[in-house]
Amino acid sequence: MVFFKVWKIFHALVIITFLIDNLVFTEQSYAQNLETIVPYNKINNPLKSDLGMVSSQQWLASEVGAKILEEGGNAVDAAVATGFALAVVLPRAGNVGGGGFMMVYLEELGKTIAIDYREMAPALAHEDLFLDESGNVDNQLARYSGKSAGVPGTVAGLIYALEKYGTMTLKEVLSPAIELAENGFIVGNDLEVSLRRNELKLSRTPAGQVKFYPSSGDFYKAGDVFRQPDLTKTLKRIEDKGVEGFYRGETADLIVAEMARSGGIITHKDLENFKVAERSPVLGTYRGHKIVSMPPSSSGGIHVIQMLNILENFDMKSLGQGSAASAHLLTESMKLAYADRSKHLGDPDHWDVPRDWLTSKAYAKSLAKTISIDKTTPSIEIHPGEPAPYESPETTHFSVADNQGNVVVNTYTLNFSYGSGITVAGAGFLLNNEMDDFSAKANIPNGYGLLGGDANSIQPTKRPLSSMSPTFVFKGKKPLLLTGSPGGSRIISTVLQVVVNVLDYDLNVAEAVARPRMHHQWLPDVLVLEPGFDLDTINTLREKGHNIGPFITMGSANSIMINGETFYGGADPRKPDAKSVAPKKIISNKTNL
Repeated sequence: MVFFKVWKIFHALVIITFLIDNLVFTEQSYAQNLETIVPYNKINNPLKSDLGMVSSQQWLASEVGAKILEEGGNAVDAAVATGFALAVVLPRAGNVGGGGFMMVYLEELGKTIAIDYREMAPALAHEDLFLDESGNVDNQLARYSGKSAGVPGTVAGLIYALEKYGTMTLKEVLSPAIELAENGFIVGNDLEVSLRRNELKLSRTPAGQVKFYPSSGDFYKAGDVFRQPDLTKTLKRIEDKGVEGFYRGETADLIVAEMARSGGIITHKDLENFKVAERSPVLGTYRGHKIVSMPPSSSGGIHVIQMLNILENFDMKSLGQGSAASAHLLTESMKLAYADRSKHLGDPDHWDVPRDWLTSKAYAKSLAKTISIDKTTPSIEIHPGEPAPYESPETTHFSVADNQGNVVVNTYTLNFSYGSGITVAGAGFLLNNEMDDFSAKANIPNGYGLLGGDANSIQPTKRPLSSMSPTFVFKGKKPLLLTGSPGGSRIISTVLQVVVNVLDYDLNVAEAVARPRMHHQWLPDVLVLEPGFDLDTINTLREKGHNIGPFITMGSANSIMINGETFYGGADPRKPDAKSVAPKKIISNKTNL
């Protein structure tokens, strides 16, 4: 009898222990214990490492970045190597012919640096550049001609970051990209499908036909080896001469010659005069965390913070992730922010952007008071506020963290998928069509339906407004979340939702990235949803007055979370080749150059 009672007590203890370990494991306890364990009881699980992490849209580029970390490079070295590698293995978005934004947090300095290497308008650009004789916007000219190209900034931006904040030589970080271009890499299904879909665009020029469809006009197929000899030569000139190897000399000559063929206006002087701008990031707070994001000429950082400020007035956690109530509040905050974007955002070197007012808690509180919980406000009734007296889905984002406390987020683009579709003959890279991101005419939407006015009008040497939003979230003085995304006008809303998923709903980084997304940009008055929202939620949103638009996937938010000394990689499952890669070992870290 005594044995039976002891056995019953033991059995009860086993059951209680099981319940504690497996059934009563809340999101809160997950967050509290994240530093020491990864409970693989989730549908989406992050990659875990104690040595660092690289998360990008193409696995070969992620492996290049991780290898640089293994060789002792810091996060900047790995980011620059990843950026150049993406120019080879992700030609529709990775680039040397485009531009973008990088944010760097250096543990030693204890501060974040925002590097703006967005393209610049050529000196011959003017407000009427894309207007026809009747004063209407010629979209073909704005998006698919030589005139649509801004002066590329990627090469200058990546080298600037490396020389100022990296520890390795340009040759060390460029050699993996050169090897991939010269010896080739195996084409995957994603690249094959992408080339098939863009055949008409890419084969408009003889150089494009040779680069992308070399065998009597046939496609590269999955399993083929894709070699890029002209791009190899371009990368080697950069390796030998640095910035001069792209903006002067043979590569510059090839760009200017392409301008003559395609009707473009970039000159040798435009290339020589390109400047990288180092700026102060925009700062905000949300639920006790510090938000650090990209300032103008990106509109993203300001409006991510503005929308978070609005949402802070509501108890998002109690509403539940993915519910109709939370989706409604996200939508209303997006509409208010995108309305302000249309009027107040532009290149800060040419326009006085009221960033302090737009990111203030007081302004957000006044906007929050205009939101009805029960029904949507039609966009026609929303107007940009007044201070008191489509970028392409094929942009690409990557995140990098090293084991020294340094982190990098980088988003860069050609604008549309494969940019203008014009391949520079002899140089092997595509030209961007970023000039379409200017407002070709006041209140006429660009390729992504975004409106603008004088703040984003075309002017010589001006940078077009962007939605790219590389973002850090800090917990105390340490980075907690690194995120960003491609997606054109949907970039800002994607970044917002990843941050909210982590801070309001305690999701791990893989879950936060994978959950279905939504987007509203004020005009057109359409709420776009990803597949995955349940029918009850969709019907409730319709009852609140939302116009539900097409169901499409959005973004590629390749993100990293950091807890203590542990890194968690969350590559976005929306892109089949996206991958987080951790270094396998670390050779002794290099010191700054």
